[in-house]
Amino acid sequence: MNRFFDTSALIPVFNENHVHHGPSFQAFLSANKKTCCCAAHSLAEIYAVLTRLPGKNRLSGDQALLLLEEVSFRLTLIALTGEEYLLSVKQAASRGITGGGVYDYLLFCCAQKAKAETIYTWNLKHFQQFDPDNNHRVSTP
Repeated sequence: MNRFFDTSALIPVFNENHVHHGPSFQAFLSANKKTCCCAAHSLAEIYAVLTRLPGKNRLSGDQALLLLEEVSFRLTLIALTGEEYLLSVKQAASRGITGGGVYDYLLFCCAQKAKAETIYTWNLKHFQQFDPDNNHRVSTP
């Protein structure tokens, strides 16, 4: 896979009022299953965020599901096995990654599994800390 989309790069795709909508939307429009992917877990994260946005930006569950189908149509979904999941959490613990940082680390592990050349994220510092020797792979859309 050439490009991995972190959840933070996908949420703005579906919210025209988001400060990062333009670049995220353009990157998503150019995506296809042969070259682009995201973590399967990102589907749950996207759903959770889109259905809890404040005010008029909040989507119903049905609306959010339609958008998740578009993600599934455009991106290959990468999932960790149970063994990979446990190993990833052990690695996170050994690296001192705590709290919510473990979720980004799990997404990073999905990008590694996919052999992604580029990781699109708006949480640059989070992902750069996971592989300091390859920071050139981490980019905003």
